[in-house]
Amino acid sequence: MGSEVDTTDQELQARVEAISLKAFHQPFRHHAVFNNRLKTTGGRFHPADMNLDFNPKLFAVYPASVTDGIIKHELVHYHLYDHHRGYQHRDHDFKQLLTAVGGSRFAPPLPVNGHQYVYVCTHCGRQFVRRRHIDVRRYACGVCRGKLRLQKTLAS
Repeated sequence: MGSEVDTTDQELQARVEAISLKAFHQPFRHHAVFNNRLKTTGGRFHPADMNLDFNPKLFAVYPASVTDGIIKHELVHYHLYDHHRGYQHRDHDFKQLLTAVGGSRFAPPLPVNGHQYVYVCTHCGRQFVRRRHIDVRRYACGVCRGKLRLQKTLAS
């Protein structure tokens, strides 16, 4: 079981190194690994040790064209930090380089498991999809403050 994860991490490492050379014309000299604890993000750059973590669930669901965008996004953080330039999402350097290399701005959503609840505002008609029940007597519409009602429950 451990060798499967190592092989996958080795393949990821090789892929990140190849994309770094092709898109940035610079080597990736640190470690890239899968991190099962990532839930809402495609990847994470660690400035302290310069390593990259990636969400294995996204790599299992989406094709290489999408996951290459995720890898490029994290490599933009990596290379900008390495060159002492603005590496955060809000920085101009980050946005400019991300566009230049064709990286994804946001991670694609993961398929949702379990139930989803659709609430509708009785005043403005806006729909809200939630994974948990909410108390419609306590919460109101975030747009117009109208009353909410449960419209339907979606099972997946």
